[in-house]
Amino acid sequence: MVRLIILDFDGTLGDTRANIVLTMRQTLARLGYPEQDEETIAATIGVPLEKGFEQMFPGISPEDLSLCARTYRAVFEENRKVLVPNVFPHVLETLAALKEAGYVLTIASSRSYGSLIEFLREMGLAPYITYVLGANSVTHAKPHPEPVLKTMADLGFQADETLVVGDMPVDIQMGKGAGARTCAVTYGNASRADLAAAGADCIIDDFSQMLSIDLL
Repeated sequence: MVRLIILDFDGTLGDTRANIVLTMRQTLARLGYPEQDEETIAATIGVPLEKGFEQMFPGISPEDLSLCARTYRAVFEENRKVLVPNVFPHVLETLAALKEAGYVLTIASSRSYGSLIEFLREMGLAPYITYVLGANSVTHAKPHPEPVLKTMADLGFQADETLVVGDMPVDIQMGKGAGARTCAVTYGNASRADLAAAGADCIIDDFSQMLSIDLL
């Protein structure tokens, strides 16, 4: 029986796509890089920031990679003061119901820990979340299973008690690598076909469907 639910943030709880695309485009413009289309940028969501730049610009030097990441974080901080992302429909009430039912709710994200904590507070999600891991909380980020393994170890749960929920193939790969069950959401940043190909145990179209999936 599942008792621990490990949630992705971007594209699963928070609708951050527009914020990320805007911040990335501003970063690239500031540094003189070619503009990228929305789908190319969205494909980097869910992986660590540096790997996202490597995805867009194969062969980028370590020095330029570091500059890109620093610039993105600076632009993000500027935007964060005026752009708070929306919570996806039915997330808050579903989290409340899951918590009331006794599930332990946590987050494992490729976003930095500090950014996560601020968003959780600003978006009203903090009361439902017991434990948070960001990209800088682990040595190996998604799709490596470390975030799931660390969460389970720190909170005292086993893989057969754990469900990983996310909107990208890397979330599903992370969960499967740790031996956990997985649930993909289609309203985020990846297609149903890509999520199915990643091997998700179930796929839902609305977060409220969490309350009725067979895995719980």
